[in-house]
Amino acid sequence: MRLYYHKVDHDIGSSGVRDMTINELASICEFELSELGPMIFHDSESFGGSRLRRALADRWTGGDLDPVMVTHGSSEAIYIVMHTLLDPGDEVIVVDPAYQQLYDIAAGLGCRITRWALNRDDGFSADLSSLRRLARESRPRMIVVNFPHNPTGVSITPQQQRELIEIAEEAGAWLVWDHAFGELTYTTEPLPLPFGSYAKCIAFGTFSKSYGLAGLRVGWCLAPPELLHRMAVLRDYIALYVSPILEFFAEKAVRNADRIVSLQREHARANLKTLLDWAEELPGLVKVRPPAGGVATFVEFPGHPDVTGLCRRLAEQERVLLVPGHCFGESFSGYARLGFGGTSTELSAGLAGIRRLLLG
Repeated sequence: MRLYYHKVDHDIGSSGVRDMTINELASICEFELSELGPMIFHDSESFGGSRLRRALADRWTGGDLDPVMVTHGSSEAIYIVMHTLLDPGDEVIVVDPAYQQLYDIAAGLGCRITRWALNRDDGFSADLSSLRRLARESRPRMIVVNFPHNPTGVSITPQQQRELIEIAEEAGAWLVWDHAFGELTYTTEPLPLPFGSYAKCIAFGTFSKSYGLAGLRVGWCLAPPELLHRMAVLRDYIALYVSPILEFFAEKAVRNADRIVSLQREHARANLKTLLDWAEELPGLVKVRPPAGGVATFVEFPGHPDVTGLCRRLAEQERVLLVPGHCFGESFSGYARLGFGGTSTELSAGLAGIRRLLLG
């Protein structure tokens, strides 16, 4: 991503929905930019500005402010949580494949990483019996999951979610629930946040993936209040707080989240049909499984045991970004993450570029 993200014309590798403009956000949320005029360039608060925290609490915790922290995207939340809770030698179970930050921060701290592999022979489905066995064998300090999943788009059922919580509770492990794509689902209702179902649960969210506000770099963390206070001490050495200007826009988005996500979902659904139609026209060359949520899917390229070279040629010759599977682990080198959340024009251009390379 660092090498190619800003050097291509068409991004179909990223995992978020199309980015909104400030004017679009203002229209959807019915506010005027003149409301920013009286704002004073003053510090915000360690746990987030009161208006945004209140909005997040109303959406996720029944109005309880105490477990809510505003963060610089979910990235800061993941970093601070792991640096606060983990010590060298701790066992961490993480879903596999996974977004790199969900395990590499722990690995960098000297933790032992145990990978809970999704079942690729069954469309990357979640095998809870396998997770239960791993948890009993390793007695982990932390279990880290992400559903709907990045990069495959698969999810779990509410019953499986309850079983996952039981597994974490039996092990006495912190359950880290990455909710990046949690609000954007297609065939079922979004899963409830497990926060509150288990005392040692932590949940992250972001405005990047389902809202189209990646440039805000705002996210949130729900955690037991005593943990948030420990996290705030570490945060004092990193970022201190989120800009009140960014919090202004984020608070408007949270108050209108259902409308924003609904619009993004309908756009993504139309793009998903385009993707599936494209895949049907290339039998034997690509395999695409419809995702349950989010706007990314793990495309398999049967004729390419390692798609890294294909992705590089795609970027350099067609100026199209696709993320090779090896970024999620060497065993996934025959896959690539394809994001279909951008503009319809961008998706069509990107798919056309892949087609040209595959057909030679």
